[in-house]
Amino acid sequence: MRSHLVLAALLASATTAAASSDAAWETFRQEVNDACSALAPKDGETVIEVNPFGSESYGAALIIHTVNDEGADRYVCIYDKTSKKAELTAAFLPPGEITTPVAQPDGTIKPEKSQSTDAHLVK
Repeated sequence: MRSHLVLAALLASATTAAASSDAAWETFRQEVNDACSALAPKDGETVIEVNPFGSESYGAALIIHTVNDEGADRYVCIYDKTSKKAELTAAFLPPGEITTPVAQPDGTIKPEKSQSTDAHLVK
């Protein structure tokens, strides 16, 4: 009987801990959202995506900002979990235009333009 009471108490405390943990993560996400949104450019349209948990020490958010359909600037916001202060990176360079020769079905070669960034595969 005693083991049943201990088990019931453990289950009840685990349920309470999980609920408060969910609430704590939601509070964290809102803090990151608020701190990073405050640093985002004010003109134009801004979209923010908060990483749900961040790292052990930092929260992070991606910010995409557009002005008058002139393309989008991409930023990373870093949020210090201890100090509760956020910093915004400089905007990433926009994708550059590159030209690649492409063989057509009739055998001719024509230039084809596409966008490229400095992103690369990491293994």
